[in-house]
Amino acid sequence: MSFSSEIKGELCAVEFKRECCLRAECYGAWLFSRCFSRKENAFVTENGAVARRMLELAAAGAGVSGELTFGVSRRQKPAYRVSLPEESSRLAMLEEFGHTGQETSLRLNRANLENPCCAAGFLRGAFLTCGTATDPNKEYHLEFAVPYRNLANDLYTLLCEVDAFPLTPAVAARKGGYVVYVKESGPIEDLLTYLGAPGAAMELMQVKMYKEVKNNINRKTNFETANMDKTFSASARQVAAIAAISDTEGLESLPEELQELAKLRLDNPDMTLRELGQRLGITRSGVNHRLQRLLRMGEEIMEKRGISNML
Repeated sequence: MSFSSEIKGELCAVEFKRECCLRAECYGAWLFSRCFSRKENAFVTENGAVARRMLELAAAGAGVSGELTFGVSRRQKPAYRVSLPEESSRLAMLEEFGHTGQETSLRLNRANLENPCCAAGFLRGAFLTCGTATDPNKEYHLEFAVPYRNLANDLYTLLCEVDAFPLTPAVAARKGGYVVYVKESGPIEDLLTYLGAPGAAMELMQVKMYKEVKNNINRKTNFETANMDKTFSASARQVAAIAAISDTEGLESLPEELQELAKLRLDNPDMTLRELGQRLGITRSGVNHRLQRLLRMGEEIMEKRGISNML
């Protein structure tokens, strides 16, 4: 089951507590169903719960009886077809919410959102028929696909006006229609909870937490790996310099403090400066200073041999 299907299944289980919110959800669902018109059309979905909810909303919210038929989609999956086959039913649906079906541009009739609580019901209905949400394991994206520009702009405005939490939706043209979308996990979590899908919001939050922990581990691992590479690279240069000294002038030619460190480094190429210092009883900076002297001496010997790069 997709993340969108999970959300819609949860939304279809929301109980109506107020008559105004029932009407608002009915209006939102049918307004964005692409069959809110005088002409006979149908809303097709693979989600049986959404199809049944559409019929319940039509009957309880507008006093209209719809028809549900069943078939198979192009993807060879169950497909539910919801429609208002009778012209009288289509006209009754339009008139119930203050529309005639002859408007030059389909717009949101704000008169149907009687109270502040109705916005959540309306948006819930809209998501059931035109909303989708991407699997949060892939990305954070929730959108409403709207066929008309003015209707998309009205939906955008309504989302911006939600008082419960700040939303920053956006509108974009896509394939002969428009999408109103929300990015980022936090706003999507808030919106899902607002619509009546706290379970889906919690799932998204858990995925986000897992991804954050995984990213933190990766960052730490990469940081430690980079430090190890840096340490080993420096150690390799030091060993090469000491080997050059040993092969030419001999380690016995070095001052005692350098001779001791040179032998220790040759025997322990993986030791850090701090560990070398602990073995010798000197500070890390003291070890680094002596190793730099050994490097310079080794580089001079390598240059005399005609080798310009130690490694």
